[in-house]
Amino acid sequence: MRVFKKTSKGGGLTLYLGKRDYVDHVASVDKVDGIVKLDTAEFGDRKVFVQLACAFRYGSEDLDVMGLCFRKDIWVQRVQIYPESHKPALSEMHDTLLKKAGDNSYPFTFEIPTNLPCSVSLQPGPDDKGKACGVDFEVKTYLAKEPCSADENIEKKDTARLIIRKVQYAPTQVGAGPKADICKNFMMSDKPVHVEASLEKDLFFHGESIPIKIKINNESNKTVKKFKIIVDQTTDIVLYSADKYTKAVLSQEFGETVEPSGTYENTLTIVPLLAENKEKRGLALDGRLKDEDTNLASTTVLRQGVEKDVLGILVSYKIKINLMVAGGGLLGGLTASDVTVELPLMLMHPKPEEDVTLEVEKTPTKRQRDNEGN
Repeated sequence: MRVFKKTSKGGGLTLYLGKRDYVDHVASVDKVDGIVKLDTAEFGDRKVFVQLACAFRYGSEDLDVMGLCFRKDIWVQRVQIYPESHKPALSEMHDTLLKKAGDNSYPFTFEIPTNLPCSVSLQPGPDDKGKACGVDFEVKTYLAKEPCSADENIEKKDTARLIIRKVQYAPTQVGAGPKADICKNFMMSDKPVHVEASLEKDLFFHGESIPIKIKINNESNKTVKKFKIIVDQTTDIVLYSADKYTKAVLSQEFGETVEPSGTYENTLTIVPLLAENKEKRGLALDGRLKDEDTNLASTTVLRQGVEKDVLGILVSYKIKINLMVAGGGLLGGLTASDVTVELPLMLMHPKPEEDVTLEVEKTPTKRQRDNEGN
């Protein structure tokens, strides 16, 4: 088990967590168990609070001007741990962290509701600075007289925070793959082109090869010149506006031809990867932790009865198989056309195996703490 810790610049608060990924099991979400080690020498009459917040950030911090905030809290919960008020039942995680931190340490527990979104970030552009836009979860401990008061100024040196992620893994059993077909007629041809496409299952893991079975019956007098397969990611930002946009995360051409009255049957393989899309601003990614790489955002799995507005960002994928069909003769260019068939695609992570290795994150130096983001 890896232990994560963050110490406030003032040195009075040290936040400990045993993990930063919390799994949404559909019926429940992993509890957030942690502790805070205190040095109460300079607390005075202030109390120690711990807060877990799920928020949607739609602008970087350097854009916050004239009191405008580009962060909207979706859900917030706070507890007081000193003087002791919140007394959770101790878990194995608490016991491990208490042994690591030593004396004067106080436990806390949060339960994440199942209707909250999973962590998603929007890929910044090459020149963008500050935190990425998206949905994130933050555990914060701080010194204050009141848990939440607009009149009280909480100094950064009396705050320690860690970003965590709410993640959802693919189910252990996958369903049947989708199928789609189209029959298209063309000008100056009395017979159509029939295209059928299918996937072997309905869900694939990030980085896994995706085989697409394609059948073509070209009864027309035109030639299928080549294929293009496109994977589109659609991001629907439902929290603050009806902002919905689509970006291609894969576009791959195949030099396959099907002559008039010919047939074709083959399986073509694609692998959509973030590595091929590093420069695309606004692409939806799985929530990113500092200095850790990520991947294309996982498909949003909607539960029945959950309002979409609460979910912040919805992500979906589809595969488009596009056939470039050209006619013959003098009018070949004028009578050229495309035939497109679409398949839904789900991308998620497999559930990782439990890691039983004990690994403690090294305590950062003062310079590293000063330069460290969340």
